[in-house]
Amino acid sequence: MSAPATTMPDPLALDAAGRAWVDRTLAGLSTEAAIAQLFVLSSREDTLEEGAALAALRPGGIHRFPARDLGEAVAATRRMIESADIPVLLSGDIEGGTASYPFTTALPNQMGIAACDDLALSAAVAEVIARESRALGYDWSFTPVVDLNVAFRNAVVGTRSYGSDVDRVLAQARTYVRVVQAHGLAATAKHWPGDGIDDRDQHLTTTVNPMSPGAWADSFGRIFRQLIADGVMTIMSAHIALPAYAAQAGVEGRERFAPATVSHLLNQRLLREELGFRGLIVSDATVMGGLTSWLDRRETVPAVIAGGCDMFLFSRDAASDMALMLDGLREGRLSEARLEEAVRRVLSFKAALGLHRRTPDERIGSLDDVAAALRTERHREIARVACGQSVTRVKDTQHLLPLDPDRHRRVVVIADAGWTFFAGAVERSFDPFFDAMRAHGFDLRHFDPEAPPTAADTDLLIYLVGQEATPSIGHIHLDFARMHGGMRRAMMQFNREIPTLLLSFGQPYYLRDAANFATLVNAYSSLDTVQREAVARLVDAAPFEGVSPVDAFCGEEQLRW
Repeated sequence: MSAPATTMPDPLALDAAGRAWVDRTLAGLSTEAAIAQLFVLSSREDTLEEGAALAALRPGGIHRFPARDLGEAVAATRRMIESADIPVLLSGDIEGGTASYPFTTALPNQMGIAACDDLALSAAVAEVIARESRALGYDWSFTPVVDLNVAFRNAVVGTRSYGSDVDRVLAQARTYVRVVQAHGLAATAKHWPGDGIDDRDQHLTTTVNPMSPGAWADSFGRIFRQLIADGVMTIMSAHIALPAYAAQAGVEGRERFAPATVSHLLNQRLLREELGFRGLIVSDATVMGGLTSWLDRRETVPAVIAGGCDMFLFSRDAASDMALMLDGLREGRLSEARLEEAVRRVLSFKAALGLHRRTPDERIGSLDDVAAALRTERHREIARVACGQSVTRVKDTQHLLPLDPDRHRRVVVIADAGWTFFAGAVERSFDPFFDAMRAHGFDLRHFDPEAPPTAADTDLLIYLVGQEATPSIGHIHLDFARMHGGMRRAMMQFNREIPTLLLSFGQPYYLRDAANFATLVNAYSSLDTVQREAVARLVDAAPFEGVSPVDAFCGEEQLRW
């Protein structure tokens, strides 16, 4: 692949006091306590009871999913921090879009940010993320996603990525890592060794990066190597195989398709020795199908750490998994040396973030202090600019735009709001779009499958789709059967009789299923502000500035006409 890297920075480098704290803490750990430090458990409820149950297991970290009540979130976070005898890491998937807390500044997802095509604006957005995340008590974000959105049917990469171009992805990721880590929030480059070429979802099965070693080195290898050189603190090892590299290393048969999560070859030889990474490797969620379908749980648990990951992400039964890790240690499937190495790196990560010297009050303020740090006027204005600048006019061969209430007053809307994996995320609704359109003088009504629109009663038909990339959805497509109200009605198409606009507040590739639709606008997420800013551009109250981060025509000339 390449010569071993020898000059990469150590993002976990410590001063003498920090090293002494790590040595002292490590020496004082029982075997069971050391094992507990490997685990990042998940918090979904933001209740004191849940926090107490998690704290009793003494995990190295707790991952916070979005919840809806700020007061409960602050109280639960403080309880988690105060209950830990060794400082606990607090992490989150802080990816923007609708997978966000409803009480933080609503920011575009990564594809929306990339569509702005403005690194200064990207830096401003990253600062908002860092400041608000730190105010909420976060130490660690599982971002940026550095996957390449090449397989347009991949439903889990999609809008979570910065697009398909290596240079664009790298420039955006470097900006993000630089800014958030400067504000004390650890960044995570994911998903090692690179997703988005396979159109399947590693939440459901082990996926494959099919690139040759040379092609991988020129794309994902270049991205990860540069971020390592920039000092990214952590990398997430995923349930993704790199069989061509494994074959080059002499691996045969099924083992060529081992997910990186349990691959010593990919984590140790490629990531650490060849690319020179000296930070912390965290596994992707160990409850995902890409791992659970590869090994049984008894083998999986110690194999994640033995294979080179330093932290073990999520458990359906944490106490059981900790016991399985201990069994693996006693049976020799996980060595004492590897356990100590991983725990030392976890403690060094905590010390590098300064957790060993920060009081609970320094990690999370009062409810009033936290509230004052969120959704400030400056943050909301940065978000408004980014939401508007992201909106991308992809295609308008019928010269439909700008919309005009004199010509397009009677509007029928066919909507599919989509769904999100995160239960506590922002509510999904197209009400802001309807309100903004009506404010401009349009009469909107919902599609009635019993009385389909005709040219006599409808001036404009709009398809609204709000499905962002999300785990476990499998594949993305325009579901005409659902939108039109049945399998037979799915075959009805209106675009030759009625001017039709396809407007995606989510995935950018829906034209693939509507090849003859003449107008497509991509807005990447259905945040309220994005909807209002999109309407402003549809009616020519603001210019379209978005630059598509992907080929929205899916490489097919048919879709361009």
